Amino acid sequence: MSASTHTPQLPDATDDDVVPEAPAARRPPILRWTITVLAAVLVVGALLLPNAVGALQPDRFTRIPVEAILGAAAALWLPRRPRVVVAVVSGVGLGLLTVLNVLDMGFREYLGRGFNLVLDWELLDDAQSYVADSMGGTFAVLAAVGAVVLVLVLVGVMALAMVRLSNVLVASRPVAARGTLIAAMAWITCYALGLQIAGTPIASDRAADALKIQARRVADTVRDEAAFAKEAKADTFGATPGAELVPDLRGKDVIFTFIESYGRSAIEDPIMAPGVDSTLQTRTKALAKAGFHAKSGWLTSATYGGSSWLGHSTFLSGLWIDNQQRYRTVTSGDHLTLTEAFRKTGAWDTVGVMPGIQKGWPEAKYYGLEKVYNAFQLGYQGPKFSWSTMPDQYALEAFQRLVHGKKRDKPLMSEVILTSSHQPWAPIPKLVDWDDLGDGSVFDAIQKAGKKPGDIVTDSTKSREEYGKSIQYSVTALTQWLERYGTDDTVLVFLGDHQPIARVSGDHASRDVPVSIVAKDPKVLDKVANWNWTDGLKPDRDAPVWKMSSFRDRFLTAYGSTPHPSKD
Repeated sequence: MSASTHTPQLPDATDDDVVPEAPAARRPPILRWTITVLAAVLVVGALLLPNAVGALQPDRFTRIPVEAILGAAAALWLPRRPRVVVAVVSGVGLGLLTVLNVLDMGFREYLGRGFNLVLDWELLDDAQSYVADSMGGTFAVLAAVGAVVLVLVLVGVMALAMVRLSNVLVASRPVAARGTLIAAMAWITCYALGLQIAGTPIASDRAADALKIQARRVADTVRDEAAFAKEAKADTFGATPGAELVPDLRGKDVIFTFIESYGRSAIEDPIMAPGVDSTLQTRTKALAKAGFHAKSGWLTSATYGGSSWLGHSTFLSGLWIDNQQRYRTVTSGDHLTLTEAFRKTGAWDTVGVMPGIQKGWPEAKYYGLEKVYNAFQLGYQGPKFSWSTMPDQYALEAFQRLVHGKKRDKPLMSEVILTSSHQPWAPIPKLVDWDDLGDGSVFDAIQKAGKKPGDIVTDSTKSREEYGKSIQYSVTALTQWLERYGTDDTVLVFLGDHQPIARVSGDHASRDVPVSIVAKDPKVLDKVANWNWTDGLKPDRDAPVWKMSSFRDRFLTAYGSTPHPSKD
């Protein structure tokens, strides 16, 4: 008598296994299948979604996501209630992960780095302000509300999609179990053999990898905060007496000027470079005719595409400030800044001209600025130029009228921030006769005749063209001011704070920015002769490249400061 064989069967789905939905009789089969397919596309698309715009290619969505296989296995073997809970929680989590991937795309596109879960939420407020300045307040509000609604809808729909797919799997459990097993074997095989399609691995763990990336960023941020707090306490010149700081600049009016988004791309990109390079050459000759000479090099900024204050603080503090936590740490401490070094001597009056500041700025104390003029204190009555509250030419004339041109008992150390080259580079102000600046009303017609931000921000080529023009404007305004008002004792140090956004500077652009020192007194430039910088306002391609954080110590040393390290 032969033994009979028996193949075990998984139990068929029961009413208790499936989450109640709308009565099936009310749904035509094609509608049910359409909903199922859309749910599958949404979930699989979210699992495979990259976190960089450049990676949004069709082959990225033809992979096998291991997370989908694991999810299907869980749905098939879990009892009904745990299955529903897992489906809802997984859907919400996948929706939030999708939001993080989209934020990563935006931050990479504009700031050259991914989104930091710990530090970057407050930057979203700055983003809304930028949109308001570029596209109008109503548009900014609607965009913000729309973004919140979209996130809520995405999370809700993703949760419903997960529940729907789990129901479909359970309703056809034997078939679904075999399909899941086949998919698992296919994934393991593709992973083990490294099989690819057009260079992209078929086996994917993209969602799990995205979670690991976010977790690693959080852990790195926490560790970095503790390490940087200790680093900020150590300072080569922290205990140097005022009498031993920058003695070789005594009697000079020293001006540190940042030009917004003035990056290396402005000088080397084939679209921007011709106009910018011509301007730098023309202005070098004009300054030489007025008795001024310059040396220029490159600095690698701690930031990219935005967050200018990180570049400012890196340059002035001598510390690498590449995130908001580091910025808060250093500005709440007493690490010596270049500007504070001048105040500490007691030999200079220290002033800041900040047309981009429209609210309280407690950091002024940290930077050693005895007086700061913000956007509302420069007497400007003209129109805004998108984000920029006033044209650079007007800000510089106000600096002359309120600060530089006044008689004083001490020389002046100033920090001036120029903003006309801030994105979106439309409209861009035009130079007017310096004697016609008045209260800035002269710019009304220029602003109205300028290009609209909406016509520029969506076109990469136009953005690059207008960005180049804005740099030409800012450099010309600054150097004309120096020709007009500079003296034998004026020393100008000017630089870019960071490169423009990737859409303008390019996907693989460096973080380098130009930096120049300009003076009439040859002794000032002789002090930095061993830096091997390029003569003139345009640094050579092979001119030295330093980290921006190294400039403070090099500058203090070049002009005679004596190191006295502080004790941590």
